Amino acid sequence: MAKITIDGKAVEFEGKPMILQVALENGSEIPHYCYHPGLSIVASCRICLAEVAQPNPRNDNKVEMIPKLLPTCQTMAVDGMEVYTKSPKSIANQKAVMEYLLINHPLDCPVCDQAGECHLQDYSYQYGRAVSRFEEAKIKQPKKDVGPNVYLYSDRCIMCSRCVRFTREVTGTSELGVFGRGSHEQIDVFPGRPLDNELSGNVVDICPVGALLDKDFLFEQRVWFLTKTASIDGITASGDNITVEHNEGKVYRVKPRTNEQVNKWWISDEVRYGWKFVHSEDRLHVPRRMQYGTGIDTDWARAYDHVRDQFKQIVKEKGQGTLAVMVSPMLACEEAYLLGKWVRGLDSKAVLAVGPVPTEGEDKTLPGGYTIRAEKCPNSRGVRRALELLGGTGVVGYDDFAKALAEKGAKTAGVVLTGNYPSDWVTKELAGAVKGKFAVLIDTLPTALSEKADVLLPGATWVEKGGTFENADGRLQSFGQAIPVLDGARSEGQIGLDLWSACSLGDWAAYDAEAIRHEMGGVFVADVHHPVDEDAKEPDMQYVEL
Repeated sequence: MAKITIDGKAVEFEGKPMILQVALENGSEIPHYCYHPGLSIVASCRICLAEVAQPNPRNDNKVEMIPKLLPTCQTMAVDGMEVYTKSPKSIANQKAVMEYLLINHPLDCPVCDQAGECHLQDYSYQYGRAVSRFEEAKIKQPKKDVGPNVYLYSDRCIMCSRCVRFTREVTGTSELGVFGRGSHEQIDVFPGRPLDNELSGNVVDICPVGALLDKDFLFEQRVWFLTKTASIDGITASGDNITVEHNEGKVYRVKPRTNEQVNKWWISDEVRYGWKFVHSEDRLHVPRRMQYGTGIDTDWARAYDHVRDQFKQIVKEKGQGTLAVMVSPMLACEEAYLLGKWVRGLDSKAVLAVGPVPTEGEDKTLPGGYTIRAEKCPNSRGVRRALELLGGTGVVGYDDFAKALAEKGAKTAGVVLTGNYPSDWVTKELAGAVKGKFAVLIDTLPTALSEKADVLLPGATWVEKGGTFENADGRLQSFGQAIPVLDGARSEGQIGLDLWSACSLGDWAAYDAEAIRHEMGGVFVADVHHPVDEDAKEPDMQYVEL
């Protein structure tokens, strides 16, 4: 295998990568701004220049130093090459580049949303000068509203052109361009072409400084207060890997988590901003039960006892096959399994169904390879797979389930319905079909059934629990709980376990997604992809005990 030496450290590589790529893959830091693994290489920022020596085939392959500094992002690694990023010549270039970049850069780090995760800030400390030698007046650039989701603070821009290349190469919409020359060069939108594509928010993520900022997150929270939790897109069938960033039980933003097999480095704006229903003022947070035709608030124990008594009475009087459970594709695989297991524990012939699968248009694949899914739920395949583990009769789809439920003389007398959709999901057919049946609804937001269900149990959104989703490509991926469950509500998995215990089918236990997956077995143990733990960054500041 080919080898290259970077600052005295020998590392191996395959194929034809660039020096910077080899360094990053092996934990060696080389400063860079314009380079991004998902974009074309332009080598414009020049801070990654380094001294390079490589074998010379014209001189018996002796390792000879190349006279000029080379951009490591654009120079292909060669077997036997030696790279020096900490030599006096390389360090002098890094300091010069940083000095040029900071000449007109405003000193507004205290009020910049990028503070705490800014490459310019970090590199200024690591590679910059301690003081500025620039004594002239700084050139002021305007703040621009470039689209519905993004602000552009032009005076912070370092002209790395990442955002321009993104709109040309990934989305193919080309709204952004470079205008002007020299010190008056600016990023801007073309007249009449706002930055309004399906992936517009990603330009904020790839901006290495505080030039492009998210309107939704602007001045909301300091990034060092945020806790990051690895999660999966809980809104569409894409299975995008995301990071939920939260503080004190509140979600502040959602950002992409790199996974080249799924979403690469990007997420759609739909995923980025679609989580707001989590903190909706309309969230259900108190169990309710019907008493003499009127819904009244109750506690969890009484709600569980009411469900148990009614379901047992239905099975006793009308026999097997009279219960049914419809599991929403918004729920995790583990939750589907527990709810189905509980109902089947009472009625071995109970009907198992998958809830409605909302779709909008058709799948759309952008020039950069990212696909926007038409299916607007995260786990229709996983829910079906989990319910099929319970055996018995096959799992039915929503249309067949609603039709059978509405038929005159239908055998089903007790039904469990789950929602958890971001908006009202109840169709007229379903609302009419549950009339005359004992209906238990587990949901997060008010719907047409909320006031009509015999028992209403408030559930939890996907960021308030852990579990597994199966995306449109059949990839099973786990995610963790980001924030606590809303006061008064419970996760659907916990509700399933509570009802299992209330019905005397087994011992009560706390919901643990990993333990449930092991009980499910098969692909849920062998084929689930788990988040890769990121190495925690240690501060380089030394603390001395006084």
